Amino acid sequence: MHTLPIQIPLWTDVQGRTESLVNVAQVPQRSPFRYPGGKTWLVPYIRAWLKSSSTPKVFVEPFVGGGIISLTVAFEELAEHVVMAELDKHVSALWKTILSVDSEWLIERILSFEMTAEAVQEELMRTPECEREIGFQTLLRNRTCHGGIMAPGSGVMKHGENGRGIASRWYPKTLATRIRRIAEIRSRITFLNTDGLALMQERASERDTAFFLDPPYTAGKNGKRAGRRLYACNELDHEALFEIAKSLTGRFLMTYDVADEIVEMANRSGFDVSTVSMKNTHHAQMHELLISQNFSWKK
Repeated sequence: MHTLPIQIPLWTDVQGRTESLVNVAQVPQRSPFRYPGGKTWLVPYIRAWLKSSSTPKVFVEPFVGGGIISLTVAFEELAEHVVMAELDKHVSALWKTILSVDSEWLIERILSFEMTAEAVQEELMRTPECEREIGFQTLLRNRTCHGGIMAPGSGVMKHGENGRGIASRWYPKTLATRIRRIAEIRSRITFLNTDGLALMQERASERDTAFFLDPPYTAGKNGKRAGRRLYACNELDHEALFEIAKSLTGRFLMTYDVADEIVEMANRSGFDVSTVSMKNTHHAQMHELLISQNFSWKK
């Protein structure tokens, strides 16, 4: 019999102040990605968690995806340095481009691109000649496909947001500004195209390292299986992830869809489990698990 997680419709920060349900529309948008399962809602929790003790020397996100959490930590200097890692080669190509001297090339490419359905189809069918071109295609696919889905088989939008068609999620000036600001702080960030589990094992003995674990893969017989539809890299050994998490010397925070199997694994590992609530961009209330060790959200 597993222990049910605690339901926390409101949360209390480290100073004991009660905060309202997190609304993602009120959190700074720093990522160029429109990412399914994005973690913008988690930003206030990350701030509270990292500020609850001394500033970590390194913040590691082994499954970075859209990167909103790592970007927040880097911009707000919640850690001395940030390590972002992603296995997907297309997502990695975009991050590498943003965090390199090619960022200005990418900005110019975005600002000069003629956003039409024909131009998008032509670009996405073209074989890229280098990594920065793969990065641009990744951003274009992310911003023009249904729901930001980049996995094989995803299709471009027809009607789009408010009937604006394929351009409804393409904001060239906004994207250019976000990318330029990220490039300005790239000295605070290291990006790795690598396996997240292997990276965790490599850095398991680092006491001053904090890990944020948000695997973009669902688990559980009754849980959502969207991971197989949303992501090109969607297989993960969940048991192995929990075993490696137990070996971490530094602190960690893990997020998952609410699923009995995940709660059971967390309890077997001796981790603290809470259910937190948030509002998505459509103002619908949703719930996710926060899993950690020796940290309680109930202050």
